[in-house]
Amino acid sequence: MLLSRKLAALPAGRYAKWAVLLVWIALVMVAVPNAGRLADVVEDKSAAELPRGAQSTRVEELTPRFPGGEMAPGLVAYVRDGGITAADRARVQADRRALAPVADGPIAPPAASRDGRALMLHIPLSDGETLSPKAEKIRDQVEKNAPPGLQIRLTGPAGSALDVGDAFQKIDKLLLIITMVLVTAVLLFTYRSPLLWLLPLANAAISLQVTSAVVYLLAKHAGLYVADGMSSILNALVFGITTDYALLLLARYREELRRHPDRHEAMRIALHRAATPIIASAATVCLGLLCLLAAKMGFNYALGPIGAIGVLGGLIVVMSLLPAMLVIFGRWIFWPRIPRYGDTPPVHGGVWDRIGRRVAAHPRLIWIGGMAVLAGLSAGALGINTGLDREHFLTTTPSSTIGERLLNAHYPGDQTRPLQVVTDASGTDSITSALRNVPGVARVEKPQPSADGRLTRTEVVLSAPTDSQAAKDAVKRIRDTVPQATVGAGAASELDLADAQAHDRRVVIPLVLGVVLLILMALLRALVAPLLVIATVVASYFAALGGGWLIFHYVFDFPALDTQVALMGFLFMVALGVDYNLFLLSRVREEVELASHRTGVLRGLGLTGGVISSAGLVLAATFGVLGVMPITMMVQIGVLVALGVLLDTFLVRSIIVPALALDVGRRFWWPGRLGTRPPAHAQTREPVHH
Repeated sequence: MLLSRKLAALPAGRYAKWAVLLVWIALVMVAVPNAGRLADVVEDKSAAELPRGAQSTRVEELTPRFPGGEMAPGLVAYVRDGGITAADRARVQADRRALAPVADGPIAPPAASRDGRALMLHIPLSDGETLSPKAEKIRDQVEKNAPPGLQIRLTGPAGSALDVGDAFQKIDKLLLIITMVLVTAVLLFTYRSPLLWLLPLANAAISLQVTSAVVYLLAKHAGLYVADGMSSILNALVFGITTDYALLLLARYREELRRHPDRHEAMRIALHRAATPIIASAATVCLGLLCLLAAKMGFNYALGPIGAIGVLGGLIVVMSLLPAMLVIFGRWIFWPRIPRYGDTPPVHGGVWDRIGRRVAAHPRLIWIGGMAVLAGLSAGALGINTGLDREHFLTTTPSSTIGERLLNAHYPGDQTRPLQVVTDASGTDSITSALRNVPGVARVEKPQPSADGRLTRTEVVLSAPTDSQAAKDAVKRIRDTVPQATVGAGAASELDLADAQAHDRRVVIPLVLGVVLLILMALLRALVAPLLVIATVVASYFAALGGGWLIFHYVFDFPALDTQVALMGFLFMVALGVDYNLFLLSRVREEVELASHRTGVLRGLGLTGGVISSAGLVLAATFGVLGVMPITMMVQIGVLVALGVLLDTFLVRSIIVPALALDVGRRFWWPGRLGTRPPAHAQTREPVHH
């Protein structure tokens, strides 16, 4: 304990503060160049995102054994409603010749549709770093000087990858700018200071740079997987959580500046007293994220350690650099509302003081009414449709989706994403014959042998669209008919993804709840309070899910909820939502030690209400920014988490939890010491508001 206090006091030391600042300057100088390279290690291969151990993942892993390696072909659709003309055929042949140097293999002659209104060009491309640049060259070539009346679209895996890459490239920098503007606005509103807001914002930016650098180095040298879209989630998480911790420390530091003439001593005490809830919060979020290591989905599994790195980065910056900077700048950084030694805060009349008194007047009626509001919002979740199809992967309709529709309208089955069936070479003929007889199979291509001759890979085109239940049922029939085969890609991947997401929800959600419950029990030294808090946070999650679905369905016109959103939303909302309850109840417990239970609850609410509300606004803003992304899943995660944080901040934490604590009384702390008898040194103190 003595060692931890000495370590905590380092940033507040008269000389050590300068050493801490110099260390961070050196770290930033190293971090910034590496953080700028994070985009270089983002993986665009699908294998890493697929479920671990699934058949579709195994097919992806076996792909390099076949000629051409991992392929992501581009399919070019040429469609004329009045029928393909001789000039159209000449144009397609010209494109075929022009694209030969770009392709990673010979381009077959164009395939004509039976109705004579479409031609399809299949361009082999390797799934790697060159995929997007080559797909862009193909798109530019085929769309250049298109003849009137001839629709030309690049689709297939290459077209989809290009559209997704374009969407992320256009939005990443804009997201960061919008995030910084929103956080600045909240901080200016909170502190009404032209200077103080710069410190939390600067610390959040430094946290993001350091975190991004660490993630880049681990991806480059230790094989850490970084997927498309992960940097956007990391930005929101790091900015939000670093600012939250900074706000909590600043509030405690301002309290201590009124009690101590020496700012170094004030910071030392503020650090010591704020450390417990901040570290407990970081531990909650980190361990909650690390529960994703039990997930099957590659994206979920990889987000765990990357998110935990971001949270730890924010924690270390706020507990070391921010205190040093605050002590170096002195009290004037709070100008014009400078906290002076001996100042007394207003005792009555504050917003949170008034809210607390109204809650205390009828606590049972208040918490029952609050839970009824959450239950009403939760009812919206009863009509949720899950399983967003690829056509709605982006919020707009990309060129590749239009091309896919064109091909599906003129060719049998789903040409853009066929199944891949891998088998031992010895039984190829019988398996091919069996595949042709499976209901739902439109076409079976000629098997392709592996380089060593031991395996064969057969492409199978289904008659139903890849995202449909009929296609998934066809995959199940194929797997039952040829159990010795490994079936992947197309609808098989969609089926395995849905199964993996269901597994992850069953496994990860109970793990997260267990971790959060244990941390709350350790911090509050009670059982009743943690159980009640967990119940309210889960209730707010379902309320946000129901309210969010109403927004998605009636405002955004999304047909369904992405299967990934329910788990991501739960993880962030529970782990981050518990943060505010940790901040509140750790302070309430501290005040109950000095006063009666009722006074301690009201005083804790009054002292933390302002800072926690500001923190909630910051976190909601940083995740809400994801709502401007062109990726439907990101929009849904951002809106869901922002709505959940706002509900948790302004209803659950500020009204329902205090009402429950007041209604249950001192048993709220059972079986801890505070739950059985009042502290011997307790004294009556009136609640105050800062």
